[in-house]
Amino acid sequence: MHWRKLGIVYAPPGDQDWASSHAMVPTPLQISPEVIRVFVTFCDANGLGRPGFVDVDANDPTRVLRVSERPLLDLGAPGSFDENGLLTCSVLPMGGRRLFLYYAGFELGTKIRYRLLTGLAISDDGGETFHRHSSVPVLERSDQERHIRGGPWALLDQGVVRLWYVAGSDWIELNGKSMPVYDLRYVESKDGVHFPSHGQVQLRVEEADEHGFGRPCVIGKPGGGFRLFYSVRRRSFAAYRLGYAESADGIHWRRMDAHLNLDVSPGEFDSDAIMYAAPIQIGEQLYVFYNGNHFGRDGFACARLERE
Repeated sequence: MHWRKLGIVYAPPGDQDWASSHAMVPTPLQISPEVIRVFVTFCDANGLGRPGFVDVDANDPTRVLRVSERPLLDLGAPGSFDENGLLTCSVLPMGGRRLFLYYAGFELGTKIRYRLLTGLAISDDGGETFHRHSSVPVLERSDQERHIRGGPWALLDQGVVRLWYVAGSDWIELNGKSMPVYDLRYVESKDGVHFPSHGQVQLRVEEADEHGFGRPCVIGKPGGGFRLFYSVRRRSFAAYRLGYAESADGIHWRRMDAHLNLDVSPGEFDSDAIMYAAPIQIGEQLYVFYNGNHFGRDGFACARLERE
C-alpha cells in the first residue's frame, strides 16, 4: 500500500478549558455528502479527556469546517468507571438520526495503575448531543477480562452489532513503569447494549516486542471482505506503530503489518510514534485519520491511499 500524508488537520489552539490540548483517537463518520465529522477526545489542563468533534470537508479532509464548542459528554460522577476521562472510540449509525457512541472510561486503581472499560452514549439528533445510556459500562469487568475491556469499534451487520475491542488482565514492568498486556477480541450483540462477558481472541500478543494493541478499526473492503487497522504497542521503543490485517469474515484475520506501509516520518509530528488510525471510504478514495507523537498532543492528521 502507498499512502500520501496530507499533514495535520487540526490541533487545539488551547483557548477552551475543557479542550486545552490533544485531539486523540480520531473517529470519522460521514454525516452528509459534504461533511466528515471526526469525533476526538480533547484534554483539559489536568489531562482529563472529554469527547468533541471536528467537521472537515469530505472533498478535502484537511479543510476544517467546524469544531465543537462544548464537550459531548462530561466526566462521570465520582467513583464511576469514567470519572477520570472518556476516550471516544467508535460512533455507530443505528438508523434515522440515532448514533451509538462507544467510549473507553478511565478509572484509576491502587494496586494497578488504571482500568479501561467501555461505556455507551446515545445521540438522537445526528451527533450534535449525546446522553449516557448508563452510568455503568456495557463492557464490564469479568473473570476472563478483569482490567481492560476498551478500545471498542462497532459495525452494524445484518441487524447484529459486531464489536472488536481490546481486553486483558495482566501487567508487566517496562522501563520501570507498569504497563497493561491486552489482546484484540470480538463479541456480538443483538441490540448494541448487552454483550457477552468475554470475547473471542482475534489477534493475540505473540511477538516478543509487543505487549498490546490499540483501538481496532474495521471497514469493508471493495470487492468483499474486511480491512482491520490497529495500533501495536512495542516494548523496544515504548510507543505505538500501526498494524494492518485482512479477513473474509471479520473473524479470522491475516496480519499484514508490513503491507500497510504507513509509518513514522523523521522530523515530523509523527517522528516517534504513529497510532489510532481510523479509515473512512469516501467514494473511490480511502482516507485514514491518525495521531502521532504524545498520543495526539499535537492534533490529528490525515493520509490518502494512492495505490494498493
